[in-house]
Amino acid sequence: MMEERSAGAVIFSVDSSMNVNFLLLQHSAGHWDFAKGNIEHGENESQAAFREIREETGIETVHFFEGFSGKVEYYYRRERNLVHKEVVFFLAKSDSQKVILSNEHIGYSWCDFDNSLAKLTYKSAKEVLMQAQNFLKSTYLK
Repeated sequence: MMEERSAGAVIFSVDSSMNVNFLLLQHSAGHWDFAKGNIEHGENESQAAFREIREETGIETVHFFEGFSGKVEYYYRRERNLVHKEVVFFLAKSDSQKVILSNEHIGYSWCDFDNSLAKLTYKSAKEVLMQAQNFLKSTYLK
């Protein structure tokens, strides 16, 4: 079995009324998810997550929150091989909501928690979003 590791981020912004909005990306296949991608040779997880944020959203500056880490594991087939994939998610605050999409995506949306939860396609992404929301409530949004 092949092993694959990726990193990404639950990106959020906060408006002047302290409303939190999360950034969701729509992939060309139609599903909604967070910015993420494979960890390249010589990168650590946070470096890969930051590179993926820049490449997929055009956002150049984010603040990663220490103490948060979500993990998703799943299996998929690449040709005839079974691949075990592990994705580590960081929590990142962006001061800008300006997004420049990569060619991997066909849309994006900044949504509050409830709308983000409804829009995300995969159960595992919804679970990571719930973990991020709980983390924010217990630390940042006290």
